[in-house]
Amino acid sequence: MGNGRPAQAWDLCSRLAGLSLERAGQNTPGEFVAFCGVRGEGALGTVSVNFLESAMEALREHSGDDRWRIRESVAASIQTLLAKSPEKVLRELESWVVADHWLEMRAVAAGVAEPALMKDPKLADAAFKLHRKALDSVLRSDYRKPAEFKALRQTLGYSLSVVAVAKPVESFELMKELLKSGDGVALWIVRENLKKNRLRRGFPKEAAALGGLVERALAKRRA
Repeated sequence: MGNGRPAQAWDLCSRLAGLSLERAGQNTPGEFVAFCGVRGEGALGTVSVNFLESAMEALREHSGDDRWRIRESVAASIQTLLAKSPEKVLRELESWVVADHWLEMRAVAAGVAEPALMKDPKLADAAFKLHRKALDSVLRSDYRKPAEFKALRQTLGYSLSVVAVAKPVESFELMKELLKSGDGVALWIVRENLKKNRLRRGFPKEAAALGGLVERALAKRRA
């Protein structure tokens, strides 16, 4: 990119990012190469509108990769692009939150849940709305495919707490709604977020009160 050849750089990054699981399995040097290719696509998305569109398209495809490190590279790339072109990226991410598309939702939740981004009120508001939309989809769905759904659940188990620091009133109210649903996955998500020090220390009274309700609800389900 520094030598004035972003098109060639894109071609290289795209080829590296496209290394398949068969050619670049988990915990191999090849996986790291693919990881870097995805990050390169994200970085190049900051160069121009055309590259941004190509990057978002590529990242959406990579979000469904079986390798968790590739999915993490997608989330990191989303954060890079949000910092550069928040409005355009947020519009695209909205379309990723589609019923039962768990790994795309996972990329959205992990991508927007970045403390540095939450300093921007508009990004914090958008991140909260995207989380609400994803959680609504979780509650409505009976299609909870184990591996894909588990990946989203684990991300939501921490990402909501990141958003809550910037949007505490709305986020604690959302967690109360999740609690009232009685859904086991929703209860787990709330409990995991309440364990995070950013909530336990930042909002001790609210976290403790809601945590007690969660434990009682879980005990009731076990009874």
